[in-house]
Parts: sequence; structure tokens; C-alpha cells
Amino acid sequence: MPARVVLGVGAGIAAYKACELLRLLTESGSRVRVVPTADALRFVGEVTWAALSGEPVTTQPWTGVEDVPHVRLGQEADLVVVAPATADLMARAAAGMADDLLTATLLTARCPVLFAPAMHTEMWEHPATQANVALLRHRGAIVLDPAVGRLTGKDSGAGRLPEPAEIFALATHLLTRGHPGTRPARDNDLAGRRVVVSAGGTREEIDPVRFIGNWSSGLQGYALARTAIARGAEVTLVAANVSLSDPAGAKVVRVTSAREMHDAVMAAAATAAAVVMAAAVADYRPATRHQAKLKKDGTGQAPEPIHLVENPDILAALATRRTAASKTGNEQVLVGFAAETDTSPQAAKAKLARKGCDLLVVNPVGNGLGFGTADNEAVVYRADGSVTEIPRGPKEALADVVWDLVACNLKLSVTPVNPDKIHRKLPGLIEGVSTWRVVCSHLSR
Repeated sequence: MPARVVLGVGAGIAAYKACELLRLLTESGSRVRVVPTADALRFVGEVTWAALSGEPVTTQPWTGVEDVPHVRLGQEADLVVVAPATADLMARAAAGMADDLLTATLLTARCPVLFAPAMHTEMWEHPATQANVALLRHRGAIVLDPAVGRLTGKDSGAGRLPEPAEIFALATHLLTRGHPGTRPARDNDLAGRRVVVSAGGTREEIDPVRFIGNWSSGLQGYALARTAIARGAEVTLVAANVSLSDPAGAKVVRVTSAREMHDAVMAAAATAAAVVMAAAVADYRPATRHQAKLKKDGTGQAPEPIHLVENPDILAALATRRTAASKTGNEQVLVGFAAETDTSPQAAKAKLARKGCDLLVVNPVGNGLGFGTADNEAVVYRADGSVTEIPRGPKEALADVVWDLVACNLKLSVTPVNPDKIHRKLPGLIEGVSTWRVVCSHLSR
């Protein structure tokens, strides 16, 4: 049974981008009903929406009134996405108004609701808009932070609609978690929580041309960021040397080296409820960074050895700071990732104790495993001695299990995560693999 999606379109210039979002949704197999506001049709006409969706389009509840559309659309939807969500539309939604078909649908929807705002910076930053966003989030809606970039005219700043492929990626995740057709309740167990995720691989410069690095693509960290956003969290993503589109709704801080990542993570984590260190951070860096490119001298002599010094241990530093802050009631959850060729329980438990984190996610790498792939597998070791195996599947599925465990530590979950539940849950998540292949192809362009 195809997922039933309502695509609400607000009256903003970014409405044209919703055409691409609609195409992605329909090509993934979803049945999409476009519900624009009356003024949104000034930007993209009714004929365009109807042709792209294959469904009727109307702005008012008086068309087809015998089907009671102002109630039925929201009741039957598996997901409602509003893109662009203007300041006016979010204000009406927050006030509970039902003066057109879209706002009436928002009132009757009991499925996940995703708002993708787009407006000028001053409108986004206005206290009234921020209050409306906070209220919508408090009620369980996912409201993304807008992207930063070129707006209409000569203006630039926060207020740009996130890229359609990124909104689609988040929408797909919400549908996958909910298993279309089961009519689940909202699952915003991280709502109101600030989390920090690191991703990618650091680079330590030898000279202006060469560096010491690793094969990390950042895909697992980005999957963690997206899934946290889908569960209502406010996400700061510290990304090292990745070529991926910014996840819709995340604040992205870009770094290059391990020391830069240390400074960025320590600053972002100061007020975070959880920190997930999924980045591959270099253990060592060259003691000296040469100012000019190192060249052959023509004598055939081997170059001088590169002397290495140890980089700061970010996870251990977070644990040390948490210990010092625990007297003030700071219960920050720390998660480490260990990409290992030695995945033995003995090595994992020793590393968990050494790092001082709550969870250590150990995943095998090498020979085509782990780095740069769409799937992953891992064993999670917890400080309380429990062990959770995560079988091979999409990186988004692994990310969801990690956040389940984090939620447990945050005391947001009443029942501890059961490994058997993960194996039962995974097939439903894997149903989204083909869709995620579409997402990845768009994000890698």
C-alpha cells in the first residue's frame, strides 16, 4: 500500500522548489495530494500541481464536499509536509485556525507533520515567528530551521528553503519509521533536546599539498543527524571534509583537522543533552607542518621521517568535563564510534572504559566495509555492561537504534532497548533502502 502524503504549499517564492519535492515523493511510490494556500497559486498554478501529482488540487474545503476533505485528508495521511512554510501559514497553524483546506488538514492530522520554513531572515528571527515555531514543536510537529543562503532580490541569510532532496530524505525517514498504513502516533522522543553529532574524517596537513587522512565519507554521521532531526532534536553537526548536502534543519559547522574538531565539538557540546562522535578523528598529526611542498631532491635519498604527535582525545575530554559538571546535575550522554579491524569484545570493553563514554558503537571496517557504503553493522557496548547487536542494514536504521539507546540513557524511554526488538524492527526500516538509494543519488550530485 503506497504511503499517503499531503504536501502543503505556502505562498512563498520557494513554492517552485516544491515541484521537485513532489516529483521525488511520487517517484518513490507515495500517493501525494497537494494542498496549496490560495495565494500559493500565484507562484505555481493548480494545473502544474495536478499534472505532477495525478491528484485533484483545491485550496478550499467546498470542492468535493461530499467526501468531507477538510477532515478526511488529515485523518488518512501517513505524513503531512508543508514546504514552503511561510511565517503567516505557521502563525495560523499555531493558532489552530482552519480557514482553508490546508490549515483544516493540519488540525485533523494525527500523523507526523513536517514544516520546512522559507522566508526573509527578519521574518524568521522575529519573536512572533520564533514563538509560533516553539509552540508547533511543543505540540509534536517537526519544524526545520531554514537554510542559510541567497533569498529573493539581493538579500542573503537564514530563511532559505532547505534543498528538496534533503526534505525528501527526512520525509522518507519519517515514513519508514512509521511504516505507512499503521497510523502510528508521533515519535518525537528527542523533542526539545540539543544534540551534537560529528561526521567525516579529519585531515592533518604535512605540507600545503599532502595530508594524513582516512576513508570516512560522513554518511553515518549525516544519517545520525537526519534521524535525530526526525525525532525532534535540535542538531549541531560538526563535519570534517565531507561532500554531502547539509541535512535539512541541522546547524552545520565545518572543520578540517582534529584540533579544529576538538574546539568545535567542545563549544557546541557545552549545552547539549547528547554528543555522538561518529567522525573518524586522526589519533596523530605531523609534529611540523612544512610551509612549502616537500619535493624529491634528485639524489635518491629517502626523505626525513615524519614525526607524529598525539591529537587531543575529544571523547575523553568530553567525559572529563562531564565528570566535573556532574555536581551541577549535567547528565549529558556520550556516544563513541569505533571503526575497527579488531572488533573483539575485549578490545571494545577496554576502549569503552578508557574513553569514559556511555555507549561505544563498534563497527567493522576495511575490505569494502563501513566507509563510503550505504549500509553498516555494529555492536553497541554500554557502560552498564549490556550489549546490543545491530545487523547489517541501512545506516539510517543503525542511527535509529543508536538514538533509541541514547533516549534510554536520557530516561526518555521507559523500557530498555531489547536486541530482539531491533531484529524485528529492521525489516521495516530496510523497506526504505531502495528509496534511500534515490536519496543518496540526489545528495551526491
